[in-house]
Amino acid sequence: MTGTGKPVRKSRTGTEWRGKVMWSKKFQEIQSRLVVAAAADDGMSTAEYAIGTIAAAAFGAILYTVVTGDSIVSALTGIIDKALATSV
Repeated sequence: MTGTGKPVRKSRTGTEWRGKVMWSKKFQEIQSRLVVAAAADDGMSTAEYAIGTIAAAAFGAILYTVVTGDSIVSALTGIIDKALATSV
């Protein structure tokens, strides 16, 4: 018996059976909350599209800055001049 006056069943290992039931119920409660949280994603696609669009625009701006820089333009011009100047 416990301090509450209710009998407690013991398992073969001697641990309290009621504790296992309590953890099982807690696990089921947490699992059901996770399922509800994972299923309730209203509005997430709009936020994902917005973040993806901003990331693509930022990447484009960085790429444009790099490609239009003097070192890249001179390197590409050098490669093209070298390719055109080769004899076959």
